[in-house]
Amino acid sequence: MSDQLQHELKKEFQLERMILFSDAVFAIAITLLAIEIKLPAELKINDVLTPLDRHTATDNLLLHALAEMIGKFIGFFISFFLIGLYWTIHHRMFGFVVNYDRRLLWLNLIFLMAIVLMPFSTGFYSEYAIKFLKVPVIVYTLNIIFIGVMNYALWNYVANPKNQVATGISSVEKKYFGYRAVIVPCVFLFMAVLYILLRKEYAIYVPLTIPLVMRIFKRFYFKKHKIK
Repeated sequence: MSDQLQHELKKEFQLERMILFSDAVFAIAITLLAIEIKLPAELKINDVLTPLDRHTATDNLLLHALAEMIGKFIGFFISFFLIGLYWTIHHRMFGFVVNYDRRLLWLNLIFLMAIVLMPFSTGFYSEYAIKFLKVPVIVYTLNIIFIGVMNYALWNYVANPKNQVATGISSVEKKYFGYRAVIVPCVFLFMAVLYILLRKEYAIYVPLTIPLVMRIFKRFYFKKHKIK
């Protein structure tokens, strides 16, 4: 086996390690979201604390507990969708990658750090945002912006031909995925502004518009560049 072939196999193996590690991080982060959803040990009903366990539980108490957890379920579904979305983006991005360097490794690692923070920021947001407190919304929004910034930086590095880490990316694709990387952070930034300054009760549902916004952007961009 020639030295050139050995070098190519080693490079392919190291690149595969990075991708498998990234997939594992996504899987763990998305699983930890569900672990954050727990029935409360006590319920406050008519200003009276009532313990909730297998000895005291009734159907009415359990329904009341589930109603109290609506905020947690909203946060779970939003974050599950977002992590899944960024996994598909990461998966597609690394479909172009044929090489790696130290900077790509670090950019990817910092991007994954932002993903790993999601279970914490989601739990914090879900617990208190429905009570219309500002700090949890700001923390959650900052986490999403962090992910968006790192996703944008990672894509720009991968798509830059000077870095020689990817092939097969057209200029139209480079711009499209670059623009798309900022959509989610912008939606959450709008949510945070709406929540803090205007209507809190409506703001928490703004993230649900992300699929529609992305679909509209995709249709507009493809139509502009005459892509089918």
